[in-house]
Amino acid sequence: MKGTCGLPVGLSDQPRMRYTTPMAESIGLFGGSFDPIHNGHLITARAVAERLSLDRVIFLPAANPPHKLDRTLIATEHRAEMVRLAIKDEPRFAFSDFDLSREGLTYTIDTVAHFQSELGQGASLYWIIGADALADLPSWHRIQDLVDACHITSAARPGWTLEVSESLRRVLTPEQIEKLRRGIMATPMMDIGATDIRNRLRAGLSVRYFVPDAVRDYIEQHHAYEA
Repeated sequence: MKGTCGLPVGLSDQPRMRYTTPMAESIGLFGGSFDPIHNGHLITARAVAERLSLDRVIFLPAANPPHKLDRTLIATEHRAEMVRLAIKDEPRFAFSDFDLSREGLTYTIDTVAHFQSELGQGASLYWIIGADALADLPSWHRIQDLVDACHITSAARPGWTLEVSESLRRVLTPEQIEKLRRGIMATPMMDIGATDIRNRLRAGLSVRYFVPDAVRDYIEQHHAYEA
C-alpha cells in the first residue's frame, strides 16, 4: 500500500530497534514534530551531547503532539524518513519510531517511562527542549512526575534566564523549579524554524543551508510542503 507521494504506508513492518545497554548510560531524548527536521535541531543536539557527555541522543518524531493539534502535520512516514536522513552520518545520534507507533496523544511522560524501562533504572535520561517551551510546562501532562523522572534540558540563548510564573509555582515544588534551572544550557542558536522553512518551500524559495542536503533532496523528490 502506498501513501502520500508514493511512500509505503506504515512503520510497523520496519525492524524495531531496542536500546539495550550493558552499563548505565546518559541518553538524550529529543522529541518533536520535526516538520521538517532542520539544522537548528542538529546543532542543539550536538551541543547538548557534548556539554553533558551523552552517550547517545535519540530523536523521537511525535505522531500527535498535544501542542500541535491546531494544524495538520505532514505524513508521519515523511517526517520519520527526513529524521533518518538528517542523522545517518552522526554515530552518536539514533532514531526511534516509538512515539509514531502508538495511538492517541504523544505524552512525554509515557515516552520517558518507556525508555527508562528499556534502558534500565541506572540510565540517566535527559529530555531536550527549547528554553521557550519552559513557559508551557504547567500545561504538560503529569509535569510533576516528568520533572522527577528525567532531567529536562533546556537549550537557551546565552544569557537567557527562567522567569518563574505563578502557574509554574502552582504545579511544581521549589526543588523541582531549581532542577529546571540547573537544566538550562546555553547553546549556539540559529534563527531557523520549521514554520519559516515550510513557508519558504510553499513560496518556491530555497531551503539550502536551513536543512541538511539529504533532507532538502528528499523534500524536492517527494514534492513535500508544496502549496
